[in-house]
Amino acid sequence: MHVSPAMAACEAPPVMEARRWVEGVTFPASRPLINVSQAAPVEPPPVALREAMAQAVLEDDAAHLYGPVLGLPALREEVAAQFSAAYGGQIAPAQVAITAGCNQAFAAAMATLAGPGDEVLLPTPWYFNHKMWLDMASVRTVPLPPSPGLIPRVEDAEVAITARTRAIVLVTPNNPAGVEYPAGVVAAFAELARAKGLALIVDETYRDFDSRPGAPHALFERDDWGETVLQLYSFSKAYRLTGHRVGAMVASQARLAQVEKFLDTVAICPPQIGQRAALWGMRNLSQWLAGERAEILDRRAAIAEAIAALAPLGWRLEGVGAYFAYVRHPFDAPSDALAKRLVSEAGVLCLPGTMFMPDGGGRAHLRIAFANVDRAGIGRLAERLGAVTGPRLASRAGSV
Repeated sequence: MHVSPAMAACEAPPVMEARRWVEGVTFPASRPLINVSQAAPVEPPPVALREAMAQAVLEDDAAHLYGPVLGLPALREEVAAQFSAAYGGQIAPAQVAITAGCNQAFAAAMATLAGPGDEVLLPTPWYFNHKMWLDMASVRTVPLPPSPGLIPRVEDAEVAITARTRAIVLVTPNNPAGVEYPAGVVAAFAELARAKGLALIVDETYRDFDSRPGAPHALFERDDWGETVLQLYSFSKAYRLTGHRVGAMVASQARLAQVEKFLDTVAICPPQIGQRAALWGMRNLSQWLAGERAEILDRRAAIAEAIAALAPLGWRLEGVGAYFAYVRHPFDAPSDALAKRLVSEAGVLCLPGTMFMPDGGGRAHLRIAFANVDRAGIGRLAERLGAVTGPRLASRAGSV
């Protein structure tokens, strides 16, 4: 069977690989599996939203037909209005595209920016689907090294830029580390991109769960933001619409004219029911979403407290926010081996740091997607992680 070299060289999907680790493993009723491997809501949308979706299925004939390639006009208008207000800038409906999920938004953006042999800068630890798409497109990923606090440094990006560089990518709040990039850091990357004639892609999939009040950055306050900035967003986490695949891209109208070519070829239009659900959610669920955000922030505090309690055993929290905790483990075993052992030894499924780093990096880290685990569950998770410490693995406690 022939497979294109670029596709063959691309790593397997990490979440799917991790799911295979639980095949054939029995988890007793007294200790069920704690799955903290994937950052996705496991509950359906709220009842009122599902009722609105059902009504659209039954009564809106257009919901079953092709729609505009760049999305429903009403949803584009709502995104433009709400984001303009949230960021204190001017975003026009014509500068918004709706996509079949945020991953498609990234792929569409990159399809207009970079081709085989070009380069894109990704801070590490990176979101693995970003790296996978670049590999499939034969675009060279240039990793930016992690720094204290896991905040990328502009000076590292500046020295990494070459004649083949086409874009810089930031993810904030970050996946996998959870950290929220300071507004000044985001602004400095925008200035660098502008000075070098590059695109700055800001993936804000988890913006609804940012702990900071007000706008997380001021990129849209500039009248010329469209010359540099492409913002990506997902409705999946905010309204529990993961299975309906609805995302968004905010970019210049000229950029979206090119994006439209990609979207028309790949999906023709975004899913119609999902778009109507996202629109209804934006118009009607602000208070509900505020409650979801408060719950996530409480779980963030809980995971920070839980890992802090494990500090005497050598565990250390290196990043936390939105859906994620990025944790340094206290064992000599590399994280890819440790993560597999945790399934049987602790009844915990999480992802190793090696899935988010190049060249064998991330061996000391685990990503914990804690958003689907309540406070009590986080307590049980900490108990299980703490119990792993012992003669079964060589502890590194005290050396971190």
